[in-house]
Amino acid sequence: MLGELLRDHRRRLGLTQEELAERAGVSVRTISHLETGRINRPRPATMRQLAEALALADEPLQQFAQAATDRPGTTPTLAPMSPAPEPRPGWNAPAQLPAPLANFVGRTAQLHALETLLGGDSELDAQQRQFDREQSVGAPGTVVISAIAGTAGVGKTALAVYWAARAAHRFPDGQLYVNLRGFHPTESVMTSGEAIRGFLEALGVPAEQIAVEAEAQIGLYRSLFAGKRILVLLDNARDAEQVRPLLPGSPGCLALVTSRNQLTGLVACDGAQPLPLDLLTEDEARHLLIRRLGAARVAAERDAVAEIVTRCARLPLALAIVAARAAMNPRFPLSGFARELGEAGAGLTPFAGGDPSTDMRGVFSWSYNMVGGEAARMFRLLGLHPGPDIGTEAVASLCGLPPGPTRSALSELELANLLGQHLPGRYTLHDLLRVYAGELTRTLDAEADRGAALRRLLDHYLHSAVATTAALSRHREPILTAEPAPGVTPERPDAYEPALAWFAAELPNLIEAVRTAAARTGFEAHAWQLACAMVSFFDLTGHWQEWVETHLAALDAAQRVGDTAGEARTLRNLARVHSRQGRDVEAVAALRRSHRLCRDLGDRVGQAQALRFLSNVLGRLGKHTLALSHAQQALELLRAVGHLVGQGRVLNQIGWQLSHLGDHRRAVEYCRQALRVLQECDDPDGEGATWDSLGFAHRHLGEHDEAITCFQEALRLRRDRDDSFEVAETLAHLGDALLDAGHHDQGRRALHQALEILEQLDHGDAGRIRARIRRCDTPTSNNGHESRTLG
Repeated sequence: MLGELLRDHRRRLGLTQEELAERAGVSVRTISHLETGRINRPRPATMRQLAEALALADEPLQQFAQAATDRPGTTPTLAPMSPAPEPRPGWNAPAQLPAPLANFVGRTAQLHALETLLGGDSELDAQQRQFDREQSVGAPGTVVISAIAGTAGVGKTALAVYWAARAAHRFPDGQLYVNLRGFHPTESVMTSGEAIRGFLEALGVPAEQIAVEAEAQIGLYRSLFAGKRILVLLDNARDAEQVRPLLPGSPGCLALVTSRNQLTGLVACDGAQPLPLDLLTEDEARHLLIRRLGAARVAAERDAVAEIVTRCARLPLALAIVAARAAMNPRFPLSGFARELGEAGAGLTPFAGGDPSTDMRGVFSWSYNMVGGEAARMFRLLGLHPGPDIGTEAVASLCGLPPGPTRSALSELELANLLGQHLPGRYTLHDLLRVYAGELTRTLDAEADRGAALRRLLDHYLHSAVATTAALSRHREPILTAEPAPGVTPERPDAYEPALAWFAAELPNLIEAVRTAAARTGFEAHAWQLACAMVSFFDLTGHWQEWVETHLAALDAAQRVGDTAGEARTLRNLARVHSRQGRDVEAVAALRRSHRLCRDLGDRVGQAQALRFLSNVLGRLGKHTLALSHAQQALELLRAVGHLVGQGRVLNQIGWQLSHLGDHRRAVEYCRQALRVLQECDDPDGEGATWDSLGFAHRHLGEHDEAITCFQEALRLRRDRDDSFEVAETLAHLGDALLDAGHHDQGRRALHQALEILEQLDHGDAGRIRARIRRCDTPTSNNGHESRTLG
């Protein structure tokens, strides 16, 4: 029965035994023996390969599977892979691989080559899988690297993801994935540092614990691979230099790299195995159309199918788009599509190669011309978006549309295969589609319309970020923005957790929006205002490097157009992150310039903020008399304008500096005043800092119980905000107070907790805590220069 069924399916597709064998990756003898009945119980792996080659699904697939067993009612599974084993205890294995393409076809030789790297067959039986789980992959002491190279749209990512999904069970400690944007038309190329930071977070390292220095990041990244088996898929790489820091260094791991470049350096210097990916064969291209359109429709128009395959240059992406349109119009003859392809224009100029048949413009225009006017306009305007993906709300603002029409147009574009929804409500465009959309909008949309759309998009991100940051910290400096353009519908998460989630989801888009605004004439204010709106998120989550990068771009934009207010505000924020990083000298310089600019503007609140922050940093440098003077000047300015929250925070700053100058009683008085003001204003951030200052003063007055109580209250408030740096600061102060009170074990424990956090943050204050721990048995362990960050 199996032999007859196999022969019927083969003849239905018009295949010879040789053609089916090539497609399925088995020998001609195997096909012959199956059809004649000499083999009647084939391996499950062989059945899976044949079922895929014959494009079987649903009932025909089950009949085919049933025919392979002589046990009635028993059907062997034809699933391509077994479930992955449980990850090792105590390790949260990341699983970042995208979903493999459901209609993947061909690439038999390349799939076999990838399996060969691991020393296995294309399909492993259960015994072989168990062996692989127990042994390191690849040769002993080696890291396996494969570089998949080929032209745009040839299916590098599809092949890599398809094979990686099938091989995932051999990497039980996790699978990492990143799109390096090496050949992106509008987005900046992802740096190795950005990719490593993303991988570290995926491996469970909190953002605030990731060091600033690149070498430290690389070292931590590779150390996490030690003794583990992890697959890393580095997609769309620019060159070997971008990839090299991302390669794992431990045996048993595998790096899979895709690129439009050959990555010769990776092959020559790092031992990567090259895997060039060429166009599909004509048979594979025809099989792709069969899988998507059905064997009967393809067999009925052989000449038209041959023309489509030729016009699509056997590129998988081009064929998929044509097949999508044909599938959505099942009554249209394929000869009509073939005729339109023959009349199409000459390709995407930026990606045109030496052979005009590889040009994609004609193929993309089909799908574009198929959608309605509103969807077509949306597609064009999406070419202006700078980020890696876009949410439904941002699309609505970009196009100036209400939610309903926005969703309808997005659905139409998704059905036409002009964009993909990789997460619910979040959409992406393939690189080449983005190029095509950009070309269309530049050709068909007036410059004024494009400028208005970009303004709406930047307004959306700016006003959404301003509203969202208010849910993270109500008492940050306000950002005075212009009214959003008509048609903009900002997002407004109104609670702490949703606000954090919004920033986390939009962070790559917000960073690209700052860069775009900073580089465009007329959008400089968007650049610095958006950067400033991200500060609360950066501060809470420890994204300090992104904080610096966005603010440097914003500062350049503000200075370029002489926006003094924007420059002053951006400098204050830069000073804050410099202080977080222990770069106090740079922080002082930025704050002094910010103060001068605010004084020239007559901005008393800005002057006071600069003076308060400057007092903080000078105190860290041990210049407490000068720090006190700056804080007192700030208080006068804030009282003059009636800024209560600012007054409360500066009163605390004065108390802090007085205590360092030995006037602890007056310090307590000022801090008590500060508490009353800050509690009235409901400012938990300011309260936490003030309780910490009170504890410091009481400790130096010998009032140990009061000091411990104050530090415990400060610790509670700061832990509620999940600010690791400030928690470490208070733990250090609490440890000293406990030691002074004779609670030796508790004091050491608190100091060690503080040290652990500071070491994770790679902060310079860790050295001070180590010194205190060494002196913890000495009653006079205080060095007199406890740290305080900018709040």
